[in-house]
Amino acid sequence: MPESTVRVEENPEKNRYEIFVDDRIAGFAEYSDAMGQRVMFHTEVDSAFNGQGVGGKLAAAALDDIRAKGMKVVPTCPFISGYIDRHPEYADLLRQR
Repeated sequence: MPESTVRVEENPEKNRYEIFVDDRIAGFAEYSDAMGQRVMFHTEVDSAFNGQGVGGKLAAAALDDIRAKGMKVVPTCPFISGYIDRHPEYADLLRQR
């Protein structure tokens, strides 16, 4: 069986990042922007894709994009917050208090 193609795209009209597996939307991470910071407040993955690393790929792509934009992240979403805790290479993106 061929390997699935996975891609993450920002959908600025809906204020979210979307992950697609073989052209089917598999999940999304919603955000709002304020003063140069991207507040990540909700992440959802279709249950059909649970256990396949889809959420992690979505989180990494979103955080990489935030870094590329020169923004900071405010992870109010427990999933994104937990992802950063497990991947300290993204800790520099956190807003300093």
